[in-house]
Amino acid sequence: MLVKVLFTLVFLGIMVGVGIYSRKQSRSVDGFVLGGRSVGPWLTAFAYGTSYFSAVVFVGYAGQFGWKYGLSSTWIGVGNAVIGSMLAWLVLARRTRLMTQHIQSRTMPDFFGTRFDSEGLRVVASVIAFIFLIPYTAGVYMGISKLFETGFGVPYVYCAWTMAILTAVYVILGGYKATAINDFIQGVIMLLGITTVIAVVLNHQGGLVAAVAKMAEAAPNADDLGHPGAALYANFRAGDFASLFGPNGWSLLGVVVLTSLGTWGLPQMVGKFYSITDESAIRRGTIISTLFAVVVAGGCYFLGGFGRLFVPTAFNAGTGRFAFDSIVPTMLGQNLPDVLMALVLLLVLSASMSTLASLVLTSSSTMTLDLIYRDRKSIEEEVSEGKIDDTITARIERRKVVVMRVLIVFFIVLSLMIALNPPHFIAQLMGISWGALAGAFLAPFMYGLYGRWVTRGAVWTSFAWGVGLTVVNMILGNPMNPINCGAVAMLGGMVVVPLVSLFTPKLPSEHLDLVFRCYGERTRDPREEPFLEEKKTCGYCAEGEYLAAYGIKIGELPASKVYLFKEQSHRGRVIVAAKLHVSELTALTAAERNRFFADVDRVARAIHTLYRPDKVNYGAYGDTGHHLHFHLVPKYANEAFEWGGTFAMNPKRTFLDDAAYDEMVKAYRRALALG
Repeated sequence: MLVKVLFTLVFLGIMVGVGIYSRKQSRSVDGFVLGGRSVGPWLTAFAYGTSYFSAVVFVGYAGQFGWKYGLSSTWIGVGNAVIGSMLAWLVLARRTRLMTQHIQSRTMPDFFGTRFDSEGLRVVASVIAFIFLIPYTAGVYMGISKLFETGFGVPYVYCAWTMAILTAVYVILGGYKATAINDFIQGVIMLLGITTVIAVVLNHQGGLVAAVAKMAEAAPNADDLGHPGAALYANFRAGDFASLFGPNGWSLLGVVVLTSLGTWGLPQMVGKFYSITDESAIRRGTIISTLFAVVVAGGCYFLGGFGRLFVPTAFNAGTGRFAFDSIVPTMLGQNLPDVLMALVLLLVLSASMSTLASLVLTSSSTMTLDLIYRDRKSIEEEVSEGKIDDTITARIERRKVVVMRVLIVFFIVLSLMIALNPPHFIAQLMGISWGALAGAFLAPFMYGLYGRWVTRGAVWTSFAWGVGLTVVNMILGNPMNPINCGAVAMLGGMVVVPLVSLFTPKLPSEHLDLVFRCYGERTRDPREEPFLEEKKTCGYCAEGEYLAAYGIKIGELPASKVYLFKEQSHRGRVIVAAKLHVSELTALTAAERNRFFADVDRVARAIHTLYRPDKVNYGAYGDTGHHLHFHLVPKYANEAFEWGGTFAMNPKRTFLDDAAYDEMVKAYRRALALG
């Protein structure tokens, strides 16, 4: 017992310590919710994996589906790795990152609102996300608390409260960056834990070959055949629990679909793609995430598949219900010494706390940014002449973070109340949550990233379909198993969206041109027609040798490209050029203009952070080169050169070596959260 307690206390201390360490990076909304959009491939991949696989999988799903399908339940882990991880990254990651940064979206409801130009969609999506993330969170509490009850002998209620408090502490302190760092630590523990536990547990059955042979002899018992769900074994044949597709392959397929495809439409999972740094990080993250899923998910379900060798029956005569959630804890409690039980507890604690952190952060940010603070909100005394200045903007940002932290506590308490009075098995709670969320969001989100043809009406229909099917099924007493219902909701949405889009009004082409410009494969903007020949040699468009004459690219922001000006008489001088090749500000729409000036403001703040100038001058000329751009020129009062006057376009007096330019570019990328 002492070993388990010490391991757990050290682990929890590290988690809280990471929260304290990350606190400085969580003071702004972007920092708190997205880690400044500068999270690398390892942290993002592990954050994705650890948020995916929690106590719901290790305790609830592995126990229930291992009991029902035997060793064929391993296919669920394979599906999670291939569909839920690898394909999700390949299909969604790049486009999600590009489009959400381009339209400045921080949450999935915000994506729906901006992509489809509808405040109504934003609000309704936010409410759906908040409501249906609660049962999922409750299921995670149930899983981890049941295992701790077995491992420590501590009552379930106390375990649930402890997990809730600890999760709240480190998420409130450090936001997404703390969550991502902790996810990496927790992911390493999960990889070590699952491989070790499988080896030890199978050794107690005489090794892998002997354990598989015993499973081939296993058959459904009287409890399995005498209660609801017996239809699963209607065509059972000897050896099915050790066969390739188990006693019921079609039922197994439904579980694979729900647990694998469902991640594509879950806000807390897709949100990981918002914050990854660049496309090379996406490529590496895809590989890391897939391998992680193979080991963790495949290992969990493989282990659960041997449950019948350790537990004579899953039916609890006292409650009149199947106790699937107790199978894995019982397997481990019977076979593991204290040291390995401590490792298992850390494994599940790692998986669960990372998922809980992701869920509560997603729910609180959604409510804050998409409902409470959709538009800037200030008190009357803060506004001068109808304007909100930079100081007030910063104050509002801090206020948003405070509101998110309060909502984290509110969300955790709601979820905890359900976990303390659970209406279903863990797997059923997750089925309800995933079915409603992915049934409503998956199809319009994925199609919306790729197709201009998706209509606002189709998105509304998908919301109604996913939530409506789940709720009606619950009201009718679940005539369709919640897990199968969730799979139907998801697959049905993939048909509903394109079908409804055929018969509902399309979005304006101007809006779609603006949204899809982020992919670099847009149709030609008519405003660029007068400058088509000029674009071929424009440094901001063609780059290459044309840019090298005067600048070095730092990176891209939502509406602009940022370049370091090679002539550095004014230390830190940069250029912010519009992505669109137009000559005048008046050629931009109001939304484009606002985004462009938001970028200029962001770069100016980076200049003040890095170089502390006394004044930044802003210059936009372009008499001969018709590409809208601003020179941002830091001025220093203690340096006589051009102080008090207009800066020269190119004084040709101060140039640096390549190493110095490289350091400046790196510093700007850090300050602009470009990785």
